[in-house]
Amino acid sequence: MAELLKLLKDGNKPSLMAACVNAFLGIIKGIAFFFTGNVAMFAEMMHSLGDAANQLFVYIGSALSKKAPTKQFPGGFGRIVNLVCLFAVIIVAILSYETIKEGWHHFIHPTGESSGILIALGVLFIGIVLEGTVLAKAAAEVLHESGQEKAGIASIPKAFTYLNRAKPATKLVFMEDLVATGGNFLAFAAILIAYFTGWGRIEGLVSMIIGVMMFYVVGKVFLDNARGVIGETDEEMLNHIAHLVMDDPNIKDIVRLEVIKEGEFLHVELVAEADPFLSLAFLDDVRDHLTEVILSQKGVSKVAILFDEDDGKTSWIHVGEKPSNSI
Repeated sequence: MAELLKLLKDGNKPSLMAACVNAFLGIIKGIAFFFTGNVAMFAEMMHSLGDAANQLFVYIGSALSKKAPTKQFPGGFGRIVNLVCLFAVIIVAILSYETIKEGWHHFIHPTGESSGILIALGVLFIGIVLEGTVLAKAAAEVLHESGQEKAGIASIPKAFTYLNRAKPATKLVFMEDLVATGGNFLAFAAILIAYFTGWGRIEGLVSMIIGVMMFYVVGKVFLDNARGVIGETDEEMLNHIAHLVMDDPNIKDIVRLEVIKEGEFLHVELVAEADPFLSLAFLDDVRDHLTEVILSQKGVSKVAILFDEDDGKTSWIHVGEKPSNSI
């Protein structure tokens, strides 16, 4: 239990914050739906509750992924966060389906004007403020994890450029809260339009749009984390590490270099060619130096280096391209 609590302290903080905010919003939106019968509010309630459950799972998964490797699992537990994200999107997919179904039913069979417009608008305004705050913090975290400077309000559009370099949990929070903030705006607008024009079907239409937006997040998150579970190469870091390795005067060539994403971390495996006349003791010092350099790179948690004798040929012609004589 003590180990679990210690791990939870290191969990992804934006995920925990987003889970708490969405749970609160889900409850007040549920109360508002009970009193108003507004189907757009129902869609937002389902959206918030789905996001809360999703992000809670992600927070726990991100914490457990930091557990130290064991004899039984020497590769560590980094991919747990990807597995948890895959499980979490199932919940969102179910809620997305229910949201679209309810919206379609309301669009085909409108129930008339919803009551309690001020309650609905007040709750949605609270949602816009809170979701927008979480989105801004998630954007700032994306920039931080990508090694970029925060840019105030501009952090949100700037985060799109560096989203693929963020940790899986942070990326999920950013995407979900982006959709959530947009959903709150759409629901707010739908209620106003329905009230002033009398076209109640728009609430059902907006409910379906919100459901489709949720499905987009499901698809995007599923594909990203499926690649993570299988084991995906970080091409950008692979190129960077290859440059660092080839800059060492004792390295003649790279036979094989792999930089695999393990959840929030990177594992590096390197087979390099060196002068066959160098002593074992000297090569051991070279390995120690390269290991220290590679481990100092952002996100790298494990390095394995092997040496092969130089064959006089250059295999690693283009950095990032796998050599022809890879083993």
